[in-house]
Amino acid sequence: MLNKSHSTSGKFVTQRPPIEKRNFVSTAVETTIEKVSQTIADLELAWLFQNCFPNTLDTTVKHSILNGKPDTFVITGDIEAMWLRDSTAQVWQYVSLINADPKLKDLIAGVIHRQTQYILIDPYANAFNDGPIGSDWETDLTTMRKELHERKYELDSLCYPVRLAHHYWKTCGDASIFDADWLAATHLLVRTMREQQRWNNPGPYRFQRITSVSHDTVPMSGFGNPTRPNGLIHSAFRPSDDACIYPFLIPSNFFAVRTLEQLAEIYSTQIKEPIFEAECISLANEVRSALSKHAIVQHSTYGAIYAYEVDGFGNALMMDDANIPSLLSLPYLDTISAADPLYQSTRRFVLSRDNPYFFKGSSAEGIGGPHIGLGMIWHLSIIMRALTSNDDHEIMDCLSTLKHTHAGTGFMHESFDKDNPDNFTRKWFAWANSLFGELILKIYNERSHILKKQVHVP
Repeated sequence: MLNKSHSTSGKFVTQRPPIEKRNFVSTAVETTIEKVSQTIADLELAWLFQNCFPNTLDTTVKHSILNGKPDTFVITGDIEAMWLRDSTAQVWQYVSLINADPKLKDLIAGVIHRQTQYILIDPYANAFNDGPIGSDWETDLTTMRKELHERKYELDSLCYPVRLAHHYWKTCGDASIFDADWLAATHLLVRTMREQQRWNNPGPYRFQRITSVSHDTVPMSGFGNPTRPNGLIHSAFRPSDDACIYPFLIPSNFFAVRTLEQLAEIYSTQIKEPIFEAECISLANEVRSALSKHAIVQHSTYGAIYAYEVDGFGNALMMDDANIPSLLSLPYLDTISAADPLYQSTRRFVLSRDNPYFFKGSSAEGIGGPHIGLGMIWHLSIIMRALTSNDDHEIMDCLSTLKHTHAGTGFMHESFDKDNPDNFTRKWFAWANSLFGELILKIYNERSHILKKQVHVP
């Protein structure tokens, strides 16, 4: 839905719900908000941080104890469902604070436990209900269950829960999350990755939707466009929930390599299961080798760059999408160095008008994607540009754009019109709010001098 809002003048009034109506309150988060805000010279930027950083806790989490374990259901915001990807990204910024707040630690552990159960229900699903209540997508031509909100197979959905569990474990040392269910779920997700290499057959997953929107369904009887097996892992959908054109989605395959490496580390040092550790390493090496052979293409302007999607027959799609994993986000996901020459040439491409989904208008420039349409920039891409930059001026320019394009709401949005930020989608989109909070926290920890400056808008 397209929203319209208009910037307001005067004092910056908090957009947070009253404390008694917040879903969860963390002392560590509140302390961090106060500490960081005091260092931000720009009052509007500080206000944005104060609204966005706690938004996931304030409005999207439902925390309890289930079967003696912490359990946390996380909606995306204005959609009453939990995405494996979004739920990880929404709480990621809080993991660094868990050693100072046991309740927050339990909440994050609860997210991990809930994600584990969802993978066991269906490793091919991307979004889940809070119980077997069904959804509007029950008519999709795939194997739906009442627990599923949607069953779009996205490779990154198998990666994000491992990323969260690994980060949690490395931060606090708590290995209790690696229970029997988690072990079963991680074995299942690696098996699913193996299935989706499709060496001998297309595997068990297929998806079709009765729709006039081409990127909302999968061609070729629901199995996707043809590919030549080469070691890469198929993904039916992108992290935008849009169908892939060529099913080897390069950013997600990079993410899968890192995920398998993290699993190998956990199984080596904590679980002591050398056979599965070796399986993870073997698959990671296969995918890494395939990426080196098939992910790199020659561009007439930028030279060697990474393609967004390939098919194994030599065809490649040169673009980037705002949703993460993206080519822009590869260093953020710890899959490649930001200084890598191939990444830098790719970055120049995706942040140019040679990327068909890079839009530049009278109000802003940034990456969007097919999901909303042409001319609509996603806040995620502007934030990610800053998160992956080592240039103070570029980071400041991103902050300026973010300050200029929240349409007076005090929050980040899904997308906005390149010429009119007051036209935007999704006023309540917690992933974007969390990522913005993460950006400010990163600047505070690594480049605090930036926050001491006023952020000027165009």
